[in-house]
Parts: sequence; C-alpha cells; structure tokens
Amino acid sequence: MVDLFSLNKLIKTALEEDLGMGDITTNSTVPRGKRISGNFIAKAPGVLCGMDIAKAVFAYIDEGITLTSIFEDGQSVAAGDIIATIEGNAANVLIGERLALNLMQRMSGIATNTFKSVAKVQGTAAKILDTRKTTPGLRLLEKYAVRTGGGYNHRFSLSDGVLIKDNHIKAAGLPTTFLNLFTLLCVDETRITGTVCPARFFLLD
Repeated sequence: MVDLFSLNKLIKTALEEDLGMGDITTNSTVPRGKRISGNFIAKAPGVLCGMDIAKAVFAYIDEGITLTSIFEDGQSVAAGDIIATIEGNAANVLIGERLALNLMQRMSGIATNTFKSVAKVQGTAAKILDTRKTTPGLRLLEKYAVRTGGGYNHRFSLSDGVLIKDNHIKAAGLPTTFLNLFTLLCVDETRITGTVCPARFFLLD
C-alpha cells in the first residue's frame, strides 16, 4: 500500500489543481448542509484498484463522508457491479468525486491490463515487471496497481539499479554492438559454464 504522507501530498496537489479558487458551480447550486448518498458502479469488467485511495481522498476533504466498499482491491468486477456506496455532505462529495474516480479508473485500468499480461505467462517462469514509464506524480499509485494486477515492481527511481539502454551506450560513446555483445556473453556464460548471468533482467521495449 502507499504511505499516507506521500498520498496526502498527492491529494493536496491534485485538489489544488482541480479546485482552483473554489467549486463555483457547487457553491452556487447546492444548499449548504445538504447530505446525499450514492453508488460507485463499474462501467466495464476488470480488476478493481484504488478503493483505499478513494477513501483517502474523501477523508482528506471531509472525515464525515462515509465510503463503504463492497469490492476490494484485486477483486474482479463485472460491468454494472456496485463496488461501493457513499454518504455525506453533498458539496464535499462533489468536490472529491472527480479526483477519486480519476485515480480509481486509472489504477483499475493498469491492474486489469497487468492481470491480462500475467495470465499470458502463467505456467512459465516469466514474471511481468513494470518500468519507470509512469505518469509524473503518480508513480507510487501506478506501481501499486501493477502489484494489484499480479505484476512485480522493478525500479522506483534511477538510484535503484543499473539498467543499460541504447541511449546510455550512445551517450557514453560506446560501439553500438556493445549491448548485443553483452547479451551474447550472458547467454554463452549461462549455457557453457552454468554460472549465473550478471544481468538479472532484460527490458523488452
């Protein structure tokens, strides 16, 4: 799961972006103090992800809002399933709904696609790993979604490990055959001597 401090920083930034100077439509149309209730309904089948994130969004805005989950992260849902119910101050629910839905939709999409990829290699020794090609500011959430879909996280940042790609080879002035040669050496070393190849992962890009 994502740590609360990092999550609240993300929520604060996202709400500031979305609210601007305030929700002028809600403020001018919805009576103060009015309470509402509603349902979160899945529009397509998939793997749910982001339920706790949505709860954190509404709790950040108004701790009096109650979001009750019917499905939890990692569970499969069908189109039309009610995945959660919500009740609380109408204005505050409306303020948080778009952010909560945006995050849940994106995370559920990632979890669903990861689940499909994992299913394709089921029965083999292969593992599905993610990359750093994430949405700026959403890396922790998107990598959590990969784990929810059954995948594995690779590097969270550039400091987590060496990954030599063609752009490094070109920038360093190395011959373009360097990576192909390194790959062949790894294969030959493993096949001939039985020793473990020094490269733990290969990026298929």
